[in-house]
Amino acid sequence: MMKQLILGALLISFGACNEPPQRNCSNFKTGNFSFTSTINGQEQTSTFSRTLEMEVDHFEGKQDTSSVRWINDCEYVLKNINPKSKAEEKSIHIKILTTSDSSYTFEYNAIGDKRKFKGTAYKIH
Repeated sequence: MMKQLILGALLISFGACNEPPQRNCSNFKTGNFSFTSTINGQEQTSTFSRTLEMEVDHFEGKQDTSSVRWINDCEYVLKNINPKSKAEEKSIHIKILTTSDSSYTFEYNAIGDKRKFKGTAYKIH
């Protein structure tokens, strides 16, 4: 019985050491970033620059500009300023899940779409 109590206490103390994921979202509200995703089985990298109100994305030699509306420190909505198709008209909701010194992991989806995707963006210094 005593062994079980000691073992239980040790397990609880180890579990208590787990810190919640770091979320210093304000460090990533502005800056230059890169993001790599897999499209049709191939890795594709885009870069983007973000201010508090605007995000400019560079992908395959093309540039897109979106307005940025911050919901809170860790969530924002992107709306393409000059959409060229119906798909580009949909706003994108982005939620920062965790941060590190140089990157953040996020979840994103088109507003109205239940499918969510995850990615990691790296700050370019």
